[in-house]
Amino acid sequence: MPFEDELGNALRHAGDGFTTDGQALVDAGEQRGRRLVARRRAAVVGGSVLALAVIGTGGAYTGGLFDGPGGSGGAGQVNVATPPEVSSGPTTAPAAGGARSRMGSGAVSAEQLVTVLKQLLPGGKVSGTKARGTGDVVGPSVSGVYDDGKGKAAIGVSLSRTDPNGRSTADGLECPDKDTLDYDDCTSETLADGSKVMIFQGYEYPDRRVDTKLWRATLVTKQGFQVEVMEWNAPAEKDAKVSRPAPPLSPAQLKAFVDSPLWHPALKDLPAAPPEEQTSGPAPAGADARLVLESLVPKENGIKAVSKGGENDYAYIVLDDGKGKSLVQVNVQANMGDTLGGHMGGSDVLPDGTKVLEKKQPGEKGGQGVVWWSVDTLRPDGRRVVISAFNTANQNKPATRKEPILTLEQLRAMALDPKWFG
Repeated sequence: MPFEDELGNALRHAGDGFTTDGQALVDAGEQRGRRLVARRRAAVVGGSVLALAVIGTGGAYTGGLFDGPGGSGGAGQVNVATPPEVSSGPTTAPAAGGARSRMGSGAVSAEQLVTVLKQLLPGGKVSGTKARGTGDVVGPSVSGVYDDGKGKAAIGVSLSRTDPNGRSTADGLECPDKDTLDYDDCTSETLADGSKVMIFQGYEYPDRRVDTKLWRATLVTKQGFQVEVMEWNAPAEKDAKVSRPAPPLSPAQLKAFVDSPLWHPALKDLPAAPPEEQTSGPAPAGADARLVLESLVPKENGIKAVSKGGENDYAYIVLDDGKGKSLVQVNVQANMGDTLGGHMGGSDVLPDGTKVLEKKQPGEKGGQGVVWWSVDTLRPDGRRVVISAFNTANQNKPATRKEPILTLEQLRAMALDPKWFG
């Protein structure tokens, strides 16, 4: 089973214990989940292993947000989702944050957002609309199926407030690394009024197993208004036949769409986001994984880093020794002892009680000839570091070398290094 589907199934089963309101998950997953999916789908550590880790830590990344009619969730619903983004909430939010931090006064209704959606689309018809107003506990959103006579297309919009100077905002406006994700085009620019906008033209599935395209525009203003629109070239995000060569709105139209002042009444009704450093939520497991990973990569044998990225407890680096590129990535997590259950069976146990599980297996993303080497470590106190290496820079593309640049021994030494926890 492909990783996205396996992870989606795992999270949906886990979600049965959280809430029965599937629509309420739409906005809960949008901000964090969709921003990260473009980066992590092609460069994420392990399949079922990470699915367990994601559920255990309360994080997630979403494979679906606005499924139109015929999709798995109906227009405006989700396949998998994350908890609410606390930084989208008010400065007066409870210390623990939570869903209500995304809630406005209700001055802008769901019906009004549907009207705005229809007004901003260039003619045509809109059907199957679903929306939530600013008084909804998880914040405003609107979605539907747009038909301009050239083929039906799913489209969805989410509105929120964010810290315009926050790191997660900067990450969300940064184009993904082409070494690790296959997409057609991406631009990120600052507008005359200081707003920043990213236009991404990619695919629903990074391995391109179907031809469904996903185009996305994300805009953040200087005062922290955030508008994100996603559109597909099919009437549903998943499980629907492609209806047109490309999504209906061009990059220029997407930029004008998210930059429209018609969204401002709803955004102004939402409480301002607190500075990112004041938000609650899972704290990084230790030192910044990007800096640690880069410091631990061996510098001999002509090895050079050609690209790198990640955030907090996740990082990747693409290495090249002149004989082919190789992706290396790491996840650092805390309190994973109970969550991993029997996953560490068959591992080596070091004198201090740390478990070390080494694996060599075929890649799971579809790239021809790709191999996946990993070292998973679990400390007695539940701290976990899992490092993976591949014989390609992009798991969805064919292997570029026979084996990963780094050996299992090198990966083991890196995973056991105390730098990961500060």
